[in-house]
Amino acid sequence: MTPHEERVFREALELPPLERAALIEQLFRSFDPGPSPTLEIEAAWVSEAHERMAAYDRGEITARSEEEIFADIDRKYNI
Repeated sequence: MTPHEERVFREALELPPLERAALIEQLFRSFDPGPSPTLEIEAAWVSEAHERMAAYDRGEITARSEEEIFADIDRKYNI
């Protein structure tokens, strides 16, 4: 990598995970800017993730641990 590429890469790694994911998506789109249903779906999921994180930060929704979620699934399906 060139020094410039390394600097950009290091700066990108400092972004929060969702922002890095959005950056990756934009970089991929830059190769073929044409419409893509897959990219549109992925963009919708990124938007949904941002909205859910914002709602969590505002205290509108709560989070549950992985253990709680899988325990609920086990109880529901008698696993």
